[in-house]
Amino acid sequence: MNHTPEALGLDPAVLRDDLFEHWNRRDLQMLRLAALQGFSKVTEPLEALLTILEGCPGKQKGRSHTLGHHILMEFQAWMKEHPQVTLSSLPEQQVLALQHRALSLLTDIQPSFADTLINIYHLSSLDLATLRAHIVRLQALACYKEAAVLSIKLKLQKELDMEEVCVPLILQNKLPLAESFVTGHIHLEKQLVTLLDLWCHPNFSVEEIRKQFPRLSLSKQCMDQIQPKMLAKQVFRLMEKFNIDQGLCPNALHKRRLDSLRYLMYARFLEKSMTEENWTDHVQFVVADDLELQINLVEMLVKNCGLQKASQWSLRYNIPRYRLPLGVWETQQSLPPDLQQICPSDSAQTEEWVSSPSHCQKFYQAPLTKDKVHFVDTPEALQRCRNIVLKEGGIVGVDMEWQPTFGCISTQKVALVQLAIIDQVFLLDLCANGFCQHPDTVGFVRSLFSERNVLKLGYGMSGDLKCVSATWQQFLEEPLKMEGILDLLNIHQKIQRSKVKRTHNGPKEVLVGEDSAEKGLSLLVQQVLGRPLDKTEQMSNWEKRPLRISQIRYAVADAYCLLDVYSVLSNKPAYFGLPADLRSISSSQSEKSADKKQKEKQAEQMKQECQGAQRVSPPRSDIEKGLLCGEKPSEDAPPLAPQQLRVVCDNMLQGLGRYLRCLGVDVIMLENTDDHRKAAKLAQDEGRVILTCGQPFQSLRSQVGEGRCLSLDCSEKARDQAVRVLRHFNVQPTPSDIFSRCQACNCDQYVAVPRKDMIGMLKQKGFLGDQDDTDHTQQPDEEMTPSVSSDLPRYALQCQWAPLSGLDPDTLTFPGGEPIQLHTVPPGLLPRIPLFYVCTRCGKVFWEGSHFGRVLSMFQDVFHITDTDSAAAPVPAAQHD
Repeated sequence: MNHTPEALGLDPAVLRDDLFEHWNRRDLQMLRLAALQGFSKVTEPLEALLTILEGCPGKQKGRSHTLGHHILMEFQAWMKEHPQVTLSSLPEQQVLALQHRALSLLTDIQPSFADTLINIYHLSSLDLATLRAHIVRLQALACYKEAAVLSIKLKLQKELDMEEVCVPLILQNKLPLAESFVTGHIHLEKQLVTLLDLWCHPNFSVEEIRKQFPRLSLSKQCMDQIQPKMLAKQVFRLMEKFNIDQGLCPNALHKRRLDSLRYLMYARFLEKSMTEENWTDHVQFVVADDLELQINLVEMLVKNCGLQKASQWSLRYNIPRYRLPLGVWETQQSLPPDLQQICPSDSAQTEEWVSSPSHCQKFYQAPLTKDKVHFVDTPEALQRCRNIVLKEGGIVGVDMEWQPTFGCISTQKVALVQLAIIDQVFLLDLCANGFCQHPDTVGFVRSLFSERNVLKLGYGMSGDLKCVSATWQQFLEEPLKMEGILDLLNIHQKIQRSKVKRTHNGPKEVLVGEDSAEKGLSLLVQQVLGRPLDKTEQMSNWEKRPLRISQIRYAVADAYCLLDVYSVLSNKPAYFGLPADLRSISSSQSEKSADKKQKEKQAEQMKQECQGAQRVSPPRSDIEKGLLCGEKPSEDAPPLAPQQLRVVCDNMLQGLGRYLRCLGVDVIMLENTDDHRKAAKLAQDEGRVILTCGQPFQSLRSQVGEGRCLSLDCSEKARDQAVRVLRHFNVQPTPSDIFSRCQACNCDQYVAVPRKDMIGMLKQKGFLGDQDDTDHTQQPDEEMTPSVSSDLPRYALQCQWAPLSGLDPDTLTFPGGEPIQLHTVPPGLLPRIPLFYVCTRCGKVFWEGSHFGRVLSMFQDVFHITDTDSAAAPVPAAQHD
């Protein structure tokens, strides 16, 4: 086809009107065809494009659904077929005029729109003064985000004032964009971090900054981010990211140290979880030579433990009299000489190796005498250690200790490495002079982790390895080869997920969150060996020498317990719900991924099997579809049932997610370890609306369609956030929706289990003896109730019900493989509860209780009460275990 234009060519205005007509009819196919043909008929395509874009309604929005965006994309495709259409073929003055016109279109536009215009009209080649003037114009129009984005695209960072660009962004909670603006420019990176540090000063007033930008409208959410604690957190993060010296950020460092000092006061005098020796060491590290912190310490001591201790510390730091709190100076003068100094404890010399009987009865003890603990601080001692530890086929418990820095230093270096083998423990003292960086030490560490035939046991080894990399920079250049590693954290997580019956003679099962103060390795030791670890010395000064006996005992026990735990788990893996080969257990993340894929596969199979029996939803109106996509509802929009709203809650809004799920909304909640981008993927794959708050909103909003991301106020209570979401989407829950979804896993399918069947299951699995159910017996040969009881809860119509016959009578598991959580059913509940409800996905057991009334009262202002609901008796509903 010949595309040679006629003498006068097609008038761009005529082409524009033609495109408008197709756009108004929403005929995108004809729009595309008319655009491609029209560009070939105009005399000056590059000039015609600008004429059309300048006349497009909403040209400055640049979103994918605007006419201007479609026209620009079609022109870009047309240019690929017509490479002869370029700026270089035009006179210089005409090129300059076109570039200025194109630049004027770059205001409130989408990034892809800007990129295309910049590439077509070579805007980066314009002189810097012209480009800078355009950025200044955008700032004058309060288009701060657009000015920053365009500056980055045109690489103008060095030509602009960092504060003029970044301060409005920070105030608008757009710090990530400010980071992008300075990244790669060292002097700008330092300026940004220094600016944020300046804002951490106690006398800083954000109101003074706001006066410089009177046209800037700030929400309460944005203002909440401009607080010293939040700012200090960002400063430390950016210091690490940009590798900036802490000396440039005195205010953030002071803020972090002051917060650490408050924590130490709480831990020592209120929680009483820290020894005097550890507290003294940490206070001296945190306070250092900062006079203001020294004064803060004395003030806190006056409030928490009296004038004598405050006077002792004020004398230690020689604080001027006029800065002392009331009464401290007088107490100083009355102190006898022997109390005027804080005497260090001599516990390192007086402590006994063997703990007291009460301590031994309460906590795990390593079965070693003191002569079986060897300090390694010379190359000769290291060689003896190497010969014993690296024997082929050996098993070694590995643990490390480092000095707590309370966030004041981003990277922590290992001070002590514990290596436990049967009957011996080696302590590698990395604080010994010249030992840490000795070539033999570095070589031994590399050999230890790479030796395939030596099994290394650890717990949460990712944290240890991070400190190893900070201690030996050589491992950053040439990373360690990790072979023969078994992280018991992965095994512990497997145990926690498994539902295994514990016998009365075995160690007591302690579940996280259920009457247990233990965490991590201490919890695993308690579950497997019967007693927890004594973690009192965990927060010790591990760089101070000599180490106290209690520190050495702790370090030895922390490594040796790994051997004992592994021995028990290896001998009785089935008892703990583990496979015979413990090394086959993958990491938590990969196992969760595998579990998720398996559940998705099972859900799809179940969906296919039940498709013929499910009700078909009626077609939805355009307004209803818009509501489901997260668009703001119009005032006359029809109400939605909670089951029709599908959301994904960011990990900062888990409380909101629980409330919405409690009201029947389809909610997926991100875990604390999940990346925010997972929310965008779920929204894209499953058509969900993202609920988030704070900084992630900007990036998440850009990854999903218009109106598919809703930002909430972090300072609001979860209940108020839930009400805001319900009203935003015009969702009108009824009392019948309460607890229509499983509160644990979001499933909306239950199975009803009558009391006699529940008694039989509890007996079958050993959770109930004959003496426990004298009034509610069931014959062993009696079959399970085949159908659902008619006495179902009020939410029966809002969820699906599976027959009890689908439960495997031998294993008491559902088709998906999950067993009923029988261990959560108190036997004393049986006489009062005639019917239990079990989630078919996770096996959680529910029963009628008092939670319904609390939820109804909490959300009474948003419930849609029907005549049916009013007539129904207020029976309590869905009390979980």
